[in-house]
Amino acid sequence: MNNAFLHGHLDEEVYMTPPDGYTLAAPSQVCRLTLYVDDILLTGNSAEEVAALKDYLHTLFTIKDLDFAKYFLGLELARSTHGLLVTQQRYLSDILADVCMTDAKATSTPLPPGHKFSADVGSLLADPAAYRCLVGRLLYLDFTRPDISFAVQQLSQFLQHPRSSHWDAALYVLRYLKGTSSLGLFFSSSNSLQPSVFTDASWASCSDSCRSVTGFCVFLGSSLVSWKTKKQATVSRSSAEAEYRSMGSAVCELLWLSYLLRAFQVSYRTPVSFWCDNQAVIHITENPVFHERTKQLDIDCHLVREQFKLGLILPSHIPGRDQLADLFTKSPSVSDFSRLFVKLGLAPQAPS
Repeated sequence: MNNAFLHGHLDEEVYMTPPDGYTLAAPSQVCRLTLYVDDILLTGNSAEEVAALKDYLHTLFTIKDLDFAKYFLGLELARSTHGLLVTQQRYLSDILADVCMTDAKATSTPLPPGHKFSADVGSLLADPAAYRCLVGRLLYLDFTRPDISFAVQQLSQFLQHPRSSHWDAALYVLRYLKGTSSLGLFFSSSNSLQPSVFTDASWASCSDSCRSVTGFCVFLGSSLVSWKTKKQATVSRSSAEAEYRSMGSAVCELLWLSYLLRAFQVSYRTPVSFWCDNQAVIHITENPVFHERTKQLDIDCHLVREQFKLGLILPSHIPGRDQLADLFTKSPSVSDFSRLFVKLGLAPQAPS
């Protein structure tokens, strides 16, 4: 949109007060703007309707039509007749250049296999701002790189008091990304829109708090559309309890996705496949008399069981070696990582 306030390049000097949270400016200092742009992304399944909307907007504002999106907020979009590839290769290149790791030796996994983090190992960093900045950029990179989700979640726990061991682990992640910089999420144009969910938990894996880590991923057909790695808010007394809490979080995500699909008038079959590698959790979901074992899981238990009874989910057992959600709860061996990684739908380029 072209108007008095939206320009890609500024012809005059523009200043603003420092935003909240920025502490490097002195009380009398302000920030000078060098570039600001407002772009709008329009999408739809009808080229005629999109064109009509653009014509209408043009009657209200002077707009510049940039045709198909190729670069938006750091996301690179590559199209072919087979689908859409979303990468952040340019964004990653900037990160590697800023930390002088353009020529770094690549690693095979985001973290060393079995790596454990601790709040007390290593010396405190003299400049924690550099660590916080790097982890923040890795969080944004996670938009198209689900393979680093677990590593970034682990690094994010130590923003307050980062240590040398945490910085070394962050650089290890960058070395992995250096070797896989062209990868991104591929969405096939012939893909099914049938959801499926993989959910897992790593019981008591936090060495500082003994809390478990929730991990899940949601697919539409073969395309990965949602994933999460998060440390659970409370300590679980058993692996089944940790797995059930993870399942509760995944059910909430599936419910949100179902509302979104409904708004887009996309139909899918129910019940949705809900893959879990813990047999006890599946029995708890299907058996309403497990009160003694589930009383501390009241809310999650009722949520999951309700959606099972309503026919939204069908919990099914999957062998641990095939559990995709393992990538979101732990740092597996090189062989396990390689075997599961190929199923995430990451690709180096869109098929032509």
